[in-house]
Amino acid sequence: MSSDDLPRLIYLIILGGAVLSWFIAGNRQSMSKTMQQAIVWLLIFVGVVAGIGLFQEIRDDHKTQISTDGETVTLTRQSDGHFYATAEVNGMPIDFLVDTGATDIVLTLQDAEKLGFAREDLHFLGSAQTANGSVKTARIRLDSVQLETHEARDIRAFVNEGALSISLLGMEYLEGFSRIEIAGNRMILSP
Repeated sequence: MSSDDLPRLIYLIILGGAVLSWFIAGNRQSMSKTMQQAIVWLLIFVGVVAGIGLFQEIRDDHKTQISTDGETVTLTRQSDGHFYATAEVNGMPIDFLVDTGATDIVLTLQDAEKLGFAREDLHFLGSAQTANGSVKTARIRLDSVQLETHEARDIRAFVNEGALSISLLGMEYLEGFSRIEIAGNRMILSP
């Protein structure tokens, strides 16, 4: 707590005490019924605050948690068991699921459009087998993909025409690291 927070806290306690005193004085006659209603509203308020906090935690959970010591990149496993990273693709930040089981970089249609690849210009001639079945893919080339200090230039990628919730950073990019190690809840990418 900073020195600026203490006067605010004291003010809120005094204000809360005054409101509570007024409330008790005004409802002396039917205090038990009033207390029941106050408890119900308090529980509703606590539930809403807890729900907002939980939503914030879930929303922030997939944010990239990267640490680096110059060239080695360490990713932290998220609560769903996966590793995520935000990489600069052609100078734009793109969120990826880091997938050592994927051969290539696979972009969602939304991420491809964000990078300037218009859907009507893409030729979905390829196909890929996923856990949800076969999907159509369009082959593209990316000028650059950079994760922290590691950059790959002129790299092959695919755009998934199907329902892919997040782009995949596969081995086409990860092979640029000399070592990929998973140790506990960390993925360590070494140059």
